Formats: sequence, C-alpha cells, structure tokens
Amino acid sequence: MNDQDLIEACSQEWHDYINHTFVEQLAQGTLASSQYLHYLKQDFLFLKQRIRAYALAVYKSRTLHDMQLALPSIDSLLNEEMDHHVSYCAEWGIAASALEHEPEDVATIAYTRYVFDVGMAGDLVDLYVALAPCAIGYAVIGHERMNSGSTVLVANPYRRWIELYASESFQSEIAKQRHDLNHMLASIDIASERGQNLVEIFQTATRMEVAFWQQALEVK
Repeated sequence: MNDQDLIEACSQEWHDYINHTFVEQLAQGTLASSQYLHYLKQDFLFLKQRIRAYALAVYKSRTLHDMQLALPSIDSLLNEEMDHHVSYCAEWGIAASALEHEPEDVATIAYTRYVFDVGMAGDLVDLYVALAPCAIGYAVIGHERMNSGSTVLVANPYRRWIELYASESFQSEIAKQRHDLNHMLASIDIASERGQNLVEIFQTATRMEVAFWQQALEVK
C-alpha cells in the first residue's frame, strides 16, 4: 500500500478537507479576517505540538536511520515554518507573546492529542500515518490554489499563505516525507488488519483536519 491508497480509502473525508469552505474562501480572498486570525493563532499552537510529535518519533525510533528520518521535519518546522509563522503573524498585528498565551481551542486539542495517543500506543508507522494528512493536504492545497489560474490571487490578502505551501521548498520537503512514508507502507497489505488500522488512523486524522478548519470558520 501507499499514501495514495490511504487517501482513496477515505475519499469523502479527504475531499471535505482540501475543499473545505475555509480553504475556498481563503483562496478567493473572501475569508473574514477574524476567522483567519483565529486560525493563525491556533495553527501556531498546532505547529508547536507537531514539533513535539516528530520528537516523539525520535524517541520511538530503534535505529539511527529512523531517528534521522524525523530530523528534517523537526528542523523545517522549528527553524523555518515557525519563524515564518511568527513573523507573518506580526504583520497581522499578533505578537509572539500573544501567540504563546493563546488558549488552545477544542479542535486543536483533540487533533494534537489524537496524534500523540496514536504515537504512544502504536509504532513509528502509526505515528507517521497520523501526521501525514496535514503535510500532504497542505502541499496539495498550496499547489492547487496557486495553479488554479484564478485572477483573485493577485489581490488576495491571504496570498502569502498560499505561496508558502506552494513553494518549491515546501513541496520538495513533503515529497521527501511521502517517499519515506511509502517506503514504510510498501510491505503492508491495505486489506489486512494492519492495513485497515492504518486507514482508520489516516481517516481520523483527516477528519480532525476538517474540524480544525471548521473551528476557525465558526468564529464570529
């Protein structure tokens, strides 16, 4: 099996994720700024937990090779994406200190703790499958929205968000992650009990992504 098999196994949830109303409105530049700001604050908290999840992957590793697999993601998140996120939030009037003191919303807690629960209870494959929808989905969204041909992008106040996830560096990083994940999945039959358990993990994490968008969309 591979990551595309996982996507196809939960095609409805995946469609709801990458085509969510939040994403559509962001891409068109019609998303309310209050909803976008809420998302930015929660995404900062989410990214902090995601870094910890990759650190958990190092802890769960039994070989040097497996430890090394997690390091590029930790480095990219900690030293690139987070730096960009903090500076970008500052442009929207959100100070780093405010980000650190923002309370986690319910969907943020549910999603991140689900990933930790999967990682603690399972093995590295379980953990990486739980982490996969976020990485793959953002790469897909960035690529599709940047290459949609929409003239709205020119004046879109959220254009830089789309540009970040459409960037060559981000796309390359996610392609490497997908390659590593598919190497882990190659010997697993999707029809087996093990395979179906992984489908359930991927599906649940994808549902959590939908809920993460939705919590921002519900801000008044």
